[in-house]
Amino acid sequence: MCTFVRELEERTGSTRTGAAVEWLGAEEYWLARWLFQRALGAIYVLAFVAVVHQWRGLLGDDGLTPARRFVERMGLRQSPSVFHWRYSDGAVVAAGWLGIGLSLAAVLGFTESGPIVVSMGTWIVLWALYLSLLNIGQVWYAFGWESLLVEAGFLAIFLGPADVAPPLLVIWLLRWLLFRVEFGAGLIKLRGDPCWRDLTCLEYHHETQPMPNPLSWYFHHLPRWAHRIEVGANHVTQLAIPFLVFTPQPIASIGGTVIVVTQTYLMVSGNFAWLNALTLVLGFTALNGGFLDALLPASPPADLAAPPVWFGALAVALTALVAVRSVPVVRNLLSPGQAMNRSFDALRLVNTYGAFGSITKTRYEIAVEGTLDDPADPFAEWREYGFKGKPTDVRCRPPQVAPYHLRLDWLMWFAAMSPSPGFRDRWFLPFLEALLSANPRVLALLRDDPFDGEPPRAVRALRYRYRFASSPERRDDGAWWTRDPVGTYVPAITRSVREEGRREW
Repeated sequence: MCTFVRELEERTGSTRTGAAVEWLGAEEYWLARWLFQRALGAIYVLAFVAVVHQWRGLLGDDGLTPARRFVERMGLRQSPSVFHWRYSDGAVVAAGWLGIGLSLAAVLGFTESGPIVVSMGTWIVLWALYLSLLNIGQVWYAFGWESLLVEAGFLAIFLGPADVAPPLLVIWLLRWLLFRVEFGAGLIKLRGDPCWRDLTCLEYHHETQPMPNPLSWYFHHLPRWAHRIEVGANHVTQLAIPFLVFTPQPIASIGGTVIVVTQTYLMVSGNFAWLNALTLVLGFTALNGGFLDALLPASPPADLAAPPVWFGALAVALTALVAVRSVPVVRNLLSPGQAMNRSFDALRLVNTYGAFGSITKTRYEIAVEGTLDDPADPFAEWREYGFKGKPTDVRCRPPQVAPYHLRLDWLMWFAAMSPSPGFRDRWFLPFLEALLSANPRVLALLRDDPFDGEPPRAVRALRYRYRFASSPERRDDGAWWTRDPVGTYVPAITRSVREEGRREW
């Protein structure tokens, strides 16, 4: 807070209340806002593209967990969503296309070239649409970066267009969000798995993370001392560096740069949807013009105006709202029983974050197979379905997916770790049922359908223990993985069982 007051005094040369309009504008963060708005628009594009391509298979009327049933069961106050007034798969897809269009307009700067109301209106619609989808998305949208996108999108409403200086208060609120993302993740690690404290977690994480990327194999095979440096650097970046974003410039810019570099490192070592990309984008808000001019030589408009009084008043009201909503968040951060990725209100205005408080030491995967033969025949030919992101074929190099989000693949990772019937019955058995009927919406979520749209006679799910192949194994047969059978996740089920109401499931 002292730093904020100092920054205010430097801008106005006064602490008078009458200088409010002047100090509310932060011209030196014009380029940081320019980068933030366009990058946030790009992330919104990916989020809405996923809606268009994945919603019907996951949450449509013919999907695995139909959203219509959820909307009918839940009230508007419990899950605020425009789809409580009218739900249809077509309406959701239309909302996805509208979101793509508005997001592209933000990326291209069209929405910021007009008056304040155009900028605010665009970001309000994007926020309301995505919040509406998130609140009825059930298990498929139960990821921390979903709330992170909604919270960042809400703050973006109050940044203003290109010809108005960005409100300093909103810049600081975005830094507060960045702080919570990083510091929350650092605390949950320090309080969680002992391997974070003895610096050994990264000996496992690159191999056991939800979806490794093309470079994860190489990161996993780094020497042990390098993994210890990785963990140590993570602790410094998440537990110490976040405080720097609240210090005077240029120290705040140094802290923001460290966060940007660290998030880039995480992006090249794994697939975490847009978590790292959005955290990196939030890091831009700590960089002032002196740092960014060297990378992107650009100047604000010659007629850059101070924020209007009413817009400044909104920034003040927003700050008060976030301060009040931050009380349970801070309480959670200070609690030894800290919860990860929790929202304290249905609008998800201020949330708590965190990731990988515990690290899995062994990687399990579920292989889903089907057959056209009698499943009781010991010579039946079983063919495996291929997924777009998660490991299946041991000779397939892990793909680069992030910052796109493959929700089915992520849930498959959780399913492999959680063989309990309660978790399985929620969506996995409907998934197998969809394969038995060759549901085209669900098959579109997969990379390979071994039956080319023909319904199999039976499907089953087997559980394997996966590990990255060693360097000699890679040289011998070109495999990226080795796998060993662990057991049966779901025994063979047939179309006849499905048609009888899944009595044997």
